[in-house]
Amino acid sequence: MHRPQLRLHTPEWVTADDSTLNVALVYPMQGPAGIFGPTCEACARLAAEEINKAGGVLGKELRLLEVDGGADPQRVAQDVEALVTTGVVQGVTGWHISSVRQAVAPRIAHRVPYVYTAVYEGGENTEGVFMTSETPARQLLPAMRLLTEARGVRRWFVVGNNYVWPRRTARAARRYARESRGRVCGEEYLPLGVQDFHDVLRKIEHADADGVLMLLVGSDAVRFNRAFAASGLDQRCLRLSTLMDENMLMASGPAATGDLFSTAGFFASLANQDTLDFQGRYGARFGIEAPAPGSLGESCYEGVLLLAALIERARTLDVSAIGAAADAVWYEGPRGLLRLHDRHVRQRIYLAEADGLDFNVLAQLPAPHDLL
Repeated sequence: MHRPQLRLHTPEWVTADDSTLNVALVYPMQGPAGIFGPTCEACARLAAEEINKAGGVLGKELRLLEVDGGADPQRVAQDVEALVTTGVVQGVTGWHISSVRQAVAPRIAHRVPYVYTAVYEGGENTEGVFMTSETPARQLLPAMRLLTEARGVRRWFVVGNNYVWPRRTARAARRYARESRGRVCGEEYLPLGVQDFHDVLRKIEHADADGVLMLLVGSDAVRFNRAFAASGLDQRCLRLSTLMDENMLMASGPAATGDLFSTAGFFASLANQDTLDFQGRYGARFGIEAPAPGSLGESCYEGVLLLAALIERARTLDVSAIGAAADAVWYEGPRGLLRLHDRHVRQRIYLAEADGLDFNVLAQLPAPHDLL
């Protein structure tokens, strides 16, 4: 089998250079998550360009080296570790699934700062790893509560890919459903790249579910949306996803997005000044044909900003010093003025409903005070 090669951002990438701060940008170029890989790359590139225009990081130019985060997790980890060990990169960031993060983190812990930007299951505590991403207690719990109150959802069916993020998130969802006087009435976990949803759709129908919690990645979620609508289940059962952006809506098609809800820290349709400013700069840089900068790609913009802010605050690349200063770090981006707490970014979370090929943001969700 052909092994994907590292994609080099510029031809200058050969060895480390003391005049630059080199960062591995790990995002999916293949597989189910490859559908939003282009927007991950574009958003991260925009952040790097803006940082460099403002003077760089510790006076150095920030450069991104692209690594295919859609490959086998161990291969990704080997590639990233090699870049760190040889001194080619001094930091790591990007969107990739949790199984990739779990493979990468132990290999580079204590050596370089690693900013992880994907929605994840919570609980990451490896030294040197920092999260910009949403976690179930702050994203899924309030969304389930709101839909229970507004729509009377009591019977949830979980459909997810078969790896750590969906399974651990579903574990939390069982507890959240009980707290809302409901229950999870069925669960199904499918391999990444799944094509056939016939059996799981029958199980949803037989379980008499009134809500489906979608924990599917990228094009898998797109195919599920189409199959779900084609089966007619969209007429009797709403869907809630914690991983659904505008690119996935467009790929699903307007006929497949009825009664579909998403919860995230960013939607391109948010009408606040931070979002509008970001959209304007993104459009000016990449043009009208660029991929939509939804929450998944935009998270990579956040990741580059946070990595730069962490290093600037500590005034060093030493991971221990960066960790010690982390709770004093703040930065301002498309999601507003954000700070770290326990190495997680605290941010506003929203619930939105699909409206054809776009999202209508319904509410800012309350943050549970007792949970991370």
